[in-house]
Amino acid sequence: MMKKQMLAVLGLIACWYGCTLAPEYTRPEAPIPAEWPKGEAYKNTEMPAGAVKIPELSRKEFFRDSKLQKIITLALDNNRDLRLAALNVERVRALYGVQRSELFPVVNAVGTFSKQRNSEDLITPGDPRIREQYGLNLGIAAWELDFFGRIRSLSDQALSTYLATEEARRSAEIALVAEVGRVYLTLAADRENLKIAGATLADRQAAYALIQKQYEVGLAAKLDLRRAQTQVDVAREDLARFTQLSAQEQNALNLLAGGPVAEELLPPDLSSLSPTKAVFAELPSAALLNRPDILAAEHRLKGAYAFIGAARAAFFPRISLTTSIGTASDKLSGLFGAGTDTWTFAPQIVMPIFDARTWAAFRVSKAEQDIALTQYEKAIQTAFREVADTLAVQGTVDKQIAAHESLIEAVAETHDLSKKRYEKGLDSYLSVLDSQRSLYAAQQGLVGLRLTRLASQIRLYAVLGGGAE
Repeated sequence: MMKKQMLAVLGLIACWYGCTLAPEYTRPEAPIPAEWPKGEAYKNTEMPAGAVKIPELSRKEFFRDSKLQKIITLALDNNRDLRLAALNVERVRALYGVQRSELFPVVNAVGTFSKQRNSEDLITPGDPRIREQYGLNLGIAAWELDFFGRIRSLSDQALSTYLATEEARRSAEIALVAEVGRVYLTLAADRENLKIAGATLADRQAAYALIQKQYEVGLAAKLDLRRAQTQVDVAREDLARFTQLSAQEQNALNLLAGGPVAEELLPPDLSSLSPTKAVFAELPSAALLNRPDILAAEHRLKGAYAFIGAARAAFFPRISLTTSIGTASDKLSGLFGAGTDTWTFAPQIVMPIFDARTWAAFRVSKAEQDIALTQYEKAIQTAFREVADTLAVQGTVDKQIAAHESLIEAVAETHDLSKKRYEKGLDSYLSVLDSQRSLYAAQQGLVGLRLTRLASQIRLYAVLGGGAE
């Protein structure tokens, strides 16, 4: 008998499979042009030789500098921001499990035992004076039958939130890797500028010492001596400034890595770095729609659709079921054989008549959908602008570097000629100072342009969604 009753309960459990009132999701059209911008600022849109599409490129294949690879590994293992993002994913996953559990009934089993001693005056002759009673009850308490998909829509919303959080973690990971690369390159540039400042200081100190000797014997004017001194002081100031910047960039790298980075892993200058792998930007839709931040925005949009389904279902009756199957016997063996069986079945139907909160919740769900859609479209447009800006940098930086290298060559020759003319008494020391300043500024400018070129490659890798792990 009890087996049949259990089958009946299981049959009722199957009734929860019903419809859902959430609107059908269709991916919105991307609000961006079909192609990347074209013009003088952009490189040829055809895939260059040796370039790789982002989905086909692993992180180790892109970052080919072995020292940088080790620092990135340290950051992925120890960075606290990334660790918080991962913990947040675990928290949201657990919340999804809590919400999803509402779909299933909670089955409780209760066992009872009682022992009663009766007076001999109150029992029938032949009956035992001490009587034991055993009971077993199996029941479901207030389980909502989800005929209209309210609970399932809330579960879908929780799932979308979890998936969005997971994509946010991926986005944080890509941002961390790109930031480690950027700081690593900046440190290399600062150390190269530090070398230039040191060499310039030594050169200017030698020039100052020579002019001082000439001044002491009356062959040089005091004005030339003071002009030479100003250039020494400028170089000394720059030496201290780049020393400070190098220390600060090293501190930033330590923070990203989650601990001190060994000195042997730090770059001596930009020239010693291994270049990154060239990447190719596919058409906007293919390149952007798989970016983690855009996928996260899309999951939130799907969650808004599910929230509408839950809000719609609130207008329909809510059916809850309470049922229990019990058996009792004077003997423990009787619980599984002959005994007294009971079965209770108590459905409860709540019919909404008018509830202002239900209507307000529905309006909120529609507003949430519009907000999520707008955020999704904005994420796509922002991503398009980020990639286009980076392509503009890559399309022009090589020309800037070529022009700057030609400038350095001309300024260096001008400096040599100015020194010779001054030594022969054909020109004042002012022309030497001007050529010194120009050469020094040009050398620093070239370091900045080379840093821009290398950083733009990492930037493009990141804004295209990063490669495989």
